[in-house]
Amino acid sequence: MVIEGVERLFAERALEAIVERRLDPAERDLNLERMTASELDSFSRVEAAVAALPFLGLARVVVVRGAHDLRAEPRRKLLAAAAHVPEGNTLVIEDLVSPASKRPEPLAKLLGREVLRIDTTATPAVRERFIGETLAALGATAEPAALEALIKADADLGATRTDLEKLALGGKRITLDDVQRESLSSVDVKAYQFATAAVAGRTADALGLAHELFSTDPRGAAIPLLAALAQEYALVWELARPGGTLPAKARWRERDLVPLARRLGERRARAGFERAVQGFAAIVTGRADDPRLVVETAAVAGWAGRPRQH
Repeated sequence: MVIEGVERLFAERALEAIVERRLDPAERDLNLERMTASELDSFSRVEAAVAALPFLGLARVVVVRGAHDLRAEPRRKLLAAAAHVPEGNTLVIEDLVSPASKRPEPLAKLLGREVLRIDTTATPAVRERFIGETLAALGATAEPAALEALIKADADLGATRTDLEKLALGGKRITLDDVQRESLSSVDVKAYQFATAAVAGRTADALGLAHELFSTDPRGAAIPLLAALAQEYALVWELARPGGTLPAKARWRERDLVPLARRLGERRARAGFERAVQGFAAIVTGRADDPRLVVETAAVAGWAGRPRQH
């Protein structure tokens, strides 16, 4: 039996369900053995555990977690150990790779049709149901735009649940702004708003937000502003490239960024990104005499004239 796919939260639930169905609580401690694949010196331990007879029970369950962390040769050895499981015993391998993966090739596929495959991959419909159930359990709701962003984010569902728990503490009605704030880690919310305004060509709005941050932190404001600007331009630049795709955590913004990428184009998006990075480096190294001027120049660079030739 192989648990595959990419959702750790669903993998945990699947594993719990398997153990509960295969082993009575009274015999669970005697007939359940758990191992972590990367910590095994030899897979003969797996073979021995699987071959052992149940102790005061009818079944034995051996769980090997983290097969997805193994390199090619250890995966082959685990595959060999999984080839012979006595009737009545169950070997469960956690191999959290996509069933469509080419490298590494899923162990379940290599084991053939006789193995039971449990795919933990969450489709958009599954994500929507999970988020809805989590919100209901928290006694919270989300506005449609916030719900759409959460569904499209394609983030780990465990992390999504944690974010929802935190957002529900701030109010029972979760807005898109709430989701955007929670998705930010090292970048201040106003810096993020500055960057989105600057890259979208709303220069006056961007400069106004920058002014607010400089008024409260004259020395330190430039760093988060330029970091956010570089990050925003990097997303647009990626979408402007042929075949470019957003990283998983930013996919919920695709609807807004795709038209922007078309308007800016690859060269201007790249120029904006490079100007933000250069400004960041100039401030960090002390080469910039006026950080405010560096930020203002970077904010208008993307839409001012033609990009530099490279």
